[in-house]
Amino acid sequence: TVFEKNEKPGGMLQYGIPGFKLEKDVIDAEIDIIKAMGVEIRCGVEVGRDISLDELRAQGYKAFYLGIGASAGAAVSCPGDDKQGVFTGIDFLKAVNMGEKPEIGSRVAVIGAGNVAIDVARTAVRLGAEEVSIIYRRSRDEMPASHEEVVEAEEDGVKFRFLSNPVEIMGDGKVEALRVEIMELGEPDEKGRRKPEGTGRYEVIPVSAV
Repeated sequence: TVFEKNEKPGGMLQYGIPGFKLEKDVIDAEIDIIKAMGVEIRCGVEVGRDISLDELRAQGYKAFYLGIGASAGAAVSCPGDDKQGVFTGIDFLKAVNMGEKPEIGSRVAVIGAGNVAIDVARTAVRLGAEEVSIIYRRSRDEMPASHEEVVEAEEDGVKFRFLSNPVEIMGDGKVEALRVEIMELGEPDEKGRRKPEGTGRYEVIPVSAV
């Protein structure tokens, strides 16, 4: 038996990966095969909240595998990151995959340069944002996202702003602008990527969501 806290099984395949990359009927078909093999899936049940391991043992379960994942989103961690219009990438993608349409306006800044950031940016384009920019403190060469992902984002119209580090999200309750420090690359860090260093120069980018 699989106990799934969400309304549908599939985890990050279902709620994290955009539908334009992985169609939901493909996921559902794979899950149907698992069900046909005799696996029971109980959705809307969170182990530890709705039912305990002791209760499951009392029901006769002998072995347990906890596959809870690591689906917590990373905050921007700068002043103003609690304003309306600021989302973590994971929360944003989950909302869209659940059929919601977050209010992001016309100018969106996406902080980071991994594959999740690329997914967020391409999703924002599909939600109707007129200008979507990836904001990254290093250069293009240091981007952790795969080359194919970056090319596809460019084809979607996503812009890239390198050597820019967010220092403040500005606005009166709601996001209105992003203040960034212009960076330059120093010596390589322990992973071999050149370490970004602040220059003391700043720019303000008008945005409606971060």
